[in-house]
Amino acid sequence: MSCACDLFLPDSAKPLPFVIWIHRGAWCAGSKDLCPGIFLTGHGFAVASINYRLSQEAVFPAQLDDCRSANRFLRANAKKYNLDVDHNGVGGGCAGGHRVALGGASNKIQCGVDWYGPINLTPDGLGRGNKIDVIVQLLGGTVQEKPELATQANPIKQVKKNAAPFLIMQGDAEHTINPEHSRLLHAALQKAGVETTLKILPGTGHGGPQFNSEESHKLIEPLFSRYFCSVKSTK
Repeated sequence: MSCACDLFLPDSAKPLPFVIWIHRGAWCAGSKDLCPGIFLTGHGFAVASINYRLSQEAVFPAQLDDCRSANRFLRANAKKYNLDVDHNGVGGGCAGGHRVALGGASNKIQCGVDWYGPINLTPDGLGRGNKIDVIVQLLGGTVQEKPELATQANPIKQVKKNAAPFLIMQGDAEHTINPEHSRLLHAALQKAGVETTLKILPGTGHGGPQFNSEESHKLIEPLFSRYFCSVKSTK
């Protein structure tokens, strides 16, 4: 596996459904530390917070490959860590949300939580807070120079009718990733007949405490519990 992983395990006699949490950081920063998804351990989930190769180390799709490697590693070691391989999901913010959207759109997971993930990586698509240099580093060139990679990195282009159910959360005061990204993904999933919920958080920008509030937890935990039907909250 090309990434490090912190695995948080609640006490359980039965195999645990697990959620992989992918950190934010514009593909070039951040780490698995201070995982916001750890609250899910209080609801009977194992949570794996992962690192992945940053864009200064390797261009896309290395980051997506590392997330898939983490999933394969956890599945291969399910008996050792008491994991339920039939029930797994994924969550993440910004660049992590982008990976969630890519994995979920292609039906690699059972359900996903996307916090303000970028969707359209073209200069026009990025809109407010245009981060062209970040995209050039991620793709190893401009969108014009790497059109195939840019298409591969656009979750909307990967949406399938059997994609995983999604919860998409977005602040309406966002100035880094245009809120239109979340609306576009939500619309594409709806068009494909995929279950999707878009929750707009008023007065919230790029991250912030509202995403990890009790109100947000009450949206996130039921999504995973519903698709991991054997799970019952410990609270």
